[in-house]
Amino acid sequence: MPVSMTALADDLAAESAVLRAMVAGLEEGGWRRDTPAVGWTVADQVSHLAFFDDLAVQSAVDPDGFRAERQRVEAAGGVDPDAVAARYRDRSGAELLHWFDRSRDRLVETFRGLDPRLRVPWFGPEMSAGSSLTARIMETWAHGQDVADALGVVREPSARLRHVAHIGVGARAFSYAVHDRALPDVPVRVELDAPDGSVWTWGPADAANRIAGPALDFALLVTQRRHRDDLALEVTGPAAREWVEIGQAFAGTAGTGREPGQFAGGPA
Repeated sequence: MPVSMTALADDLAAESAVLRAMVAGLEEGGWRRDTPAVGWTVADQVSHLAFFDDLAVQSAVDPDGFRAERQRVEAAGGVDPDAVAARYRDRSGAELLHWFDRSRDRLVETFRGLDPRLRVPWFGPEMSAGSSLTARIMETWAHGQDVADALGVVREPSARLRHVAHIGVGARAFSYAVHDRALPDVPVRVELDAPDGSVWTWGPADAANRIAGPALDFALLVTQRRHRDDLALEVTGPAAREWVEIGQAFAGTAGTGREPGQFAGGPA
């Protein structure tokens, strides 16, 4: 099925609305509440998204300018998300929300009109515009999970989890690369129970290595928002077991993940 940028843009707007609803009514103390990401507050999660939204727009409308900025950043040691977060900690919650709204609206409308096959630069290999927008959905959902955990909010799982899972499956080779491990030359079948009762699948049906379970749990796994021991995933075969140990859907260095039992009895 061809990628629809309109559908992706609509899904990103919907995921953005969920995040916005959690933070729009916060007083300043709520914005400064710690999230499960060590050293990061709710405010840091939102500024992170706004900052990379602006870069994503630049990658699409001014790719040469983005490449020049990327070269400058790489010469200075590469992207440091902690440094980015620290840079904007003097902004109030209202200022951050305004920035997020402006940047996200521009991102959605810019990408809505692009050819999904257009190649855009990013940190690492270039990707299609469709993949770039899908990545923004994944990032919004993942950082939104940190905000939800900090605020004690339980989000309703939606069909947008498919985007998160799709990136997680596609990033299997990358997960091995960031851990300096060789990717096993065997496929892994992924079968996920979607929120509407259907089943989403990736990989050959006869694969000996398999991961099965709720789509929400797989999304939490590959975004490293829950420890694998706290998820209802059935994992069969050595290649599948190794993957769930190191899987990550996001770019950058290997994540630290979460501790077993960290969210026992809490919102998922």
